[in-house]
Order: sequence, then structure tokens, then C-alpha cells
Amino acid sequence: MKVLVVGGGGREHAIVQKLKESKDVTALYCAPGNGGIARDAVCVPMKATDVEAIADWAAKEKMDYVVVTPDDPLCLGLVDLLAARGIPAFGPDRAAARIEGSKVFAKDLMRRYGIPTARYAAFDDAQAALAYVRTAPCPVVVKADGLALGKGVLICETNAQAEAAVIEMMKNGRFGASGSRVVVEEFLEGPEVSVLCFTDGTAIRPMASSMDHKRALDGDRGLNTGGMGVIAPNPYYTPEVAARCMEEIFLPTLAAMRAEDCPFRGCLYFGLMITRDGPKVIEYNCRFGDPETQAVLPLMESDLLTVMRATTEGTLSQADVRFRDGASCCVVLASGGYPEKYETGKPIAGLAEAEKTARVYHAGTRALEDGTLVTSGGRVLGVTAVADDLPAAIRLAYEAADRISFDGLHRREDIGARALRALV
Repeated sequence: MKVLVVGGGGREHAIVQKLKESKDVTALYCAPGNGGIARDAVCVPMKATDVEAIADWAAKEKMDYVVVTPDDPLCLGLVDLLAARGIPAFGPDRAAARIEGSKVFAKDLMRRYGIPTARYAAFDDAQAALAYVRTAPCPVVVKADGLALGKGVLICETNAQAEAAVIEMMKNGRFGASGSRVVVEEFLEGPEVSVLCFTDGTAIRPMASSMDHKRALDGDRGLNTGGMGVIAPNPYYTPEVAARCMEEIFLPTLAAMRAEDCPFRGCLYFGLMITRDGPKVIEYNCRFGDPETQAVLPLMESDLLTVMRATTEGTLSQADVRFRDGASCCVVLASGGYPEKYETGKPIAGLAEAEKTARVYHAGTRALEDGTLVTSGGRVLGVTAVADDLPAAIRLAYEAADRISFDGLHRREDIGARALRALV
């Protein structure tokens, strides 16, 4: 099969490498890809958001299957455009992608169908939002309604901070149109868990759970980022918690989407908080998480393409979906200054040495004419190691990461530390 993967980050590199293992893949393409992905697939220079051009190219080149992974093209309806051209794809259609594309839609869905989540209020009028946050119990969470590269969530310790967050989003346009509506919700406490799930709209198969590290600095300090590292599985996601999530959250969410006449097919991401009252939904994503994918897919033993096609064809209940025992750790190497201002174009050294003991997924790299790889984004690389237990996986990931260097390299030194404390 000729397969196209849409996207160009570390998540897509992990997916490309996993698809390469499939005996059914005869040709693999990625649009736009990056410097590292180019070693594993043919890169096609099209922006992931140029959905009409991608759909036309896929039809012209007779792609047998397209894997749409980023949120933007999913919310822009790329799966719908491909279907109109007779090309099957992995991912939800535009209507189902609203579960991530609009936090108001997602929160209202959970309220209507009794899915446990934080109490909230939604606003499209800035003055009403400001009046609400001036007296709301703090801490409180202010979220931009639309997509914001994982950065449209602000945890506010005081009412003054909440006011400033609303002004930044709704009046100053910090997140563009995504912040024209906001959700203000109660601050939940407890361990966070990410669970990626394959689903065909009815059947659901969870992947290995994971723990993301969103803050830029050690000790969970600093600004929110797209993710500075991940471990899998998450020790807080016990069999008992998993059973509750399946009955109280996962299956009811699928049923709710069917009832709303927008069944979800593809990868549904559940961002969960394990509170004293049980698991609650923090957020949904309509696709593989990034960088969770770089920690989860290396643990997968099943054929990824076969499972993806089963979600498209409605046969997931019959699919073989298996993950190995053991653990994985992904350490993100970022450009200095990320997630704010940072420089690019820095030569990267040590990749070959690191790849001897770990997987190195490229998130923000490009190749110069002489073949030199340089930085081209905020998150540059994800260094992932797999081992029989979490302490070994963390040690191996950092040992491999130590072999890589570029000017201004920034990373967290405590990826997995919270998880290790939970294992004691």
C-alpha cells in the first residue's frame, strides 16, 4: 500500500517509523515531514493545513491510505475531503474533530451526557467573562475555546491573574480567533494521566497510558509547552482506575458522539485527572498526542497500519491490539527560549551515537544541502528509550540524550521523577 502521513513533527516521525514495520506498506510519504523523517519516508513539501492541495495530491498519486495526525487539518476537514475523493483515512471527520477544536463543544457534550469533568462556564463576551472571574474561587483555569498549539490553557492562582488571562485572550487576541471564546473552569487536583485510544466509533482499544510533562522547567515550573517529555505507562493509571475510565468516560464519550450524529473514528486522546472523587476529563484531543506518541508507540507490538485501517473500516473489535510489558521514557530536547522566542538553524551533533541505544524522533529539524541537520523549531528532538522497567528507561533515555548537542539546547532533567515517586 502507498501510505501518506500528514504532519511534520516528532509524533509523525514516530508514526512513520512504526508504519515502516508493516509488511503491507510498499511506499511511505510524509507531508511536509522534516529533516529526520526524510530518512524514513519521501517528504512532500505541502503544509499540513493546505488541505485541498493534500487531498488533490493524494488522489493524483493514488494513495491507498492517508494518516492525518495534526489537529489543524483534522478540524479543517481533510478526512472529509479525502473521503470525497474515495481515499480512506485515519482520523475523525470535521464534525467529530470538534471534540478538540472547540472546548465549549466538548464541555457541553460532557455536561449533557453526564461525563465527569470540572465545573465550568463558557463566554463569548469579554465583559461577562471578566465579571465572572473577578469573584470565581481560585485557583481557576482559563482556556481558549479553539486550537492554540497546546498553549491556550492558563492556570490562574488569583482573580487578578484570571482577569489578565481573559483580557489577553479575548481583548488582546493572544491566541487569535481561538481565544474569542473562553472556558473558565474549576482547578482540579490529582495525578494527570494521558490515555490514547484507537476507536472505530463503537469499539475502543486503549493504548499504554502515559504521563506528560507540560511545564518548561524542572519541578513543573515555567510556562506551559507542547510537552517536554513523557513516560509510559503511568503508574497512577491502575487497573481499577482504568476500569472506571472505561465505564464512566471512554464508552460514554463514544456513545455521546454517536448520539450527536458525529461518531468518532481514529485516535481519541483522553487527558484525565485522578481526583479524590474519581477520574475526570481535563481535555479531549482528536488525534495522537505529541510527545505522548513517541513514548507509547515504541511499546506497541501490533501492526499499526492494520489497527488504523480497522478504525476506518469499523472492524476494531476484531483487531489485535497489543502493547509490551516494560516502560518507555521520552526526553524532549528543545531550543533555548522555547516556548517563547528562540533561534533556529543550529547544527545538531551526536545523533548517530544516541541512536545506538535509543530512538531519536525528529520534531523540528531540517537538512542543509550538504546533509547537515540543523534545528528548525522549538521542540527539536524526542529521545526515547524502552526498558523492562521505568528506572532503566529513564536512565537510558538521558544517557542517549547526553550524546546530542546543539547551541542553546534546553531540556528538563526530571522527566519521570513524579512517576518514580509513585512507584515507591
